[in-house]
Amino acid sequence: MTTTEIKTNDRTTTEATTVRPNPATPRLNFAKTAPKVFRAVIGLDAAAREGLDPALVELVQIRASHLNRCAYCLHMHTTDARKAGESEDRLHMVAVWQEADHFFSDRERSALALTDAVTRIGDAGVPDEVYARAAAYFDEEELAHLLALIFTINTWNRIALSTAKRAGTDER
Repeated sequence: MTTTEIKTNDRTTTEATTVRPNPATPRLNFAKTAPKVFRAVIGLDAAAREGLDPALVELVQIRASHLNRCAYCLHMHTTDARKAGESEDRLHMVAVWQEADHFFSDRERSALALTDAVTRIGDAGVPDEVYARAAAYFDEEELAHLLALIFTINTWNRIALSTAKRAGTDER
């Protein structure tokens, strides 16, 4: 595997630059093999979304899926966002939201920043300023739901990647 070092905010991270191979052998069907666990994640997902703007939900799920390189979830959530009326411009800008801030509201940018920090929690934790910014735009209950949404999409990304779900199959 080849890697690239990237310097960001006084720290260097290593990013894989090779394409993940598709496994030759089919992997387990998580929903069928661990149905109670699968239903529990569905329940967490449904509870996390409560009270959050559906467009914001999709932006957060798209951003985490970008960061985790989960093509399956990225395809699913961009498709869902389009069906909900999200613009192509905004969908294309999610990956570079920090440089395209005029496409997103302050509230959305605070949610995307929190998504970045929580998804990459091993890099630097969740910085106080990122948390405070989100807390300025979301009341405590909304913030708890937003965090739960971020936890959930990261779980879904890991399920899809670990079980080699294929983008475009949209097997829910």
